[in-house]
Amino acid sequence: MILRILFSIIALALAGYGLITKNFEFQVYMILFLGLTMLVMGIQDFKKREKFTGWLFMIVFAFSLIVVIQSFILV
Repeated sequence: MILRILFSIIALALAGYGLITKNFEFQVYMILFLGLTMLVMGIQDFKKREKFTGWLFMIVFAFSLIVVIQSFILV
């Protein structure tokens, strides 16, 4: 739960920074932290035995990880 809150706050701070300064160079890191938030939420749902939402969060995490890796490779 602490990791979920921490990753969410970091992602929110990076999104706010990008919106305020119109500088979107840290957008990749924001997507990474949102993906990590989804990973933690998926693990928590698996522990609560909610398989469908757990798998859904894992799929969203995998997609965001692919986007982040592509962004690092293309930059």
